[in-house]
Amino acid sequence: MMSDDEQKKDEQQDETPQDEAAEATGPVAAGDPPPPPVAKASSEEVPPTAPPADEADSSEAEPAAEEAPEAAEEPAAVEEKPASEEKPASEEDELPWKEKQRLQKSRKAHKARPARTPEERIAERAVARQRKATLRRKQREAAKKERTPGTGTPVAESSPNAAKVRQGIVVSDKGEKSITVRIDIARRHPVYEKVVRRSRTLHAHDEQNQAGEGDVVRIVETRPLSKTKRWRLVEVLEKAK
Repeated sequence: MMSDDEQKKDEQQDETPQDEAAEATGPVAAGDPPPPPVAKASSEEVPPTAPPADEADSSEAEPAAEEAPEAAEEPAAVEEKPASEEKPASEEDELPWKEKQRLQKSRKAHKARPARTPEERIAERAVARQRKATLRRKQREAAKKERTPGTGTPVAESSPNAAKVRQGIVVSDKGEKSITVRIDIARRHPVYEKVVRRSRTLHAHDEQNQAGEGDVVRIVETRPLSKTKRWRLVEVLEKAK
């Protein structure tokens, strides 16, 4: 048998928090709705600060869904870039000046021109060429004025090649103003070391008929004077005895 004190303690413990909340709020009016039931706190409940597991999963999925379109849009943006922007500046600098000028001209926005006939196009092209030629002429003249004379070696004097001179013996003076001179040549053979002697005859022009047969004369090469004469008498070195 339980005593009166023990029964009172059990009754106090059996009272729910709902009854305590009702007592704290005071008496309820006849027309007011009943207060909402208060859930009992348990050790297994998640702390109020942490969101539920379903909400956490949904919150993590939303940023991933937002990042996915951006990641999908990046390749498209890369594809839309023109080839000229993708090319590094170093490669563009290495291009020839004509290719670089053509590339810069293609990047500029051009306004559409009205239709023209072939004759009008030819006339415009001729005017543009004339304008460019005038501009080039002015630039060259300005460059010439700025140029200073060099201080290098003086220009070599142009002199004709020295004429060939031969010495020989007159073997014939029968022709008028013409003599036949024999040139004796003696050279050592490069292989057999033997002195090889040979001679050849040249026809020379003697204007005053000074040389006679057997004289030692000196002749010089000259322009063609006849069919066979390409030499001219310079002086008589020794008269024949």
